[in-house]
Amino acid sequence: MTDNVEGLVLKHLKALRSEVKDLRGAMLAEFKDVKHRLAQLEVHSVGSRRNMVSAQDDVYRQQSSLDRLAERVERIERRLELA
Repeated sequence: MTDNVEGLVLKHLKALRSEVKDLRGAMLAEFKDVKHRLAQLEVHSVGSRRNMVSAQDDVYRQQSSLDRLAERVERIERRLELA
């Protein structure tokens, strides 16, 4: 009788071990996918930051050009005594 009980317990433990092994494999695959997707997000984030810096650089360059034009207009107005 105890042999049957021990055999039954071993059978259930083996089934549980197999199930845990399958679940662990599935979890590892999911973690790999999550890590890959996170890496892609980081790459896109860096690209977005780079684009933002580039756009800000363009704004500074345009502002500098506008400042120079404003100075030229002021000089012209002074020469023509319009100001």
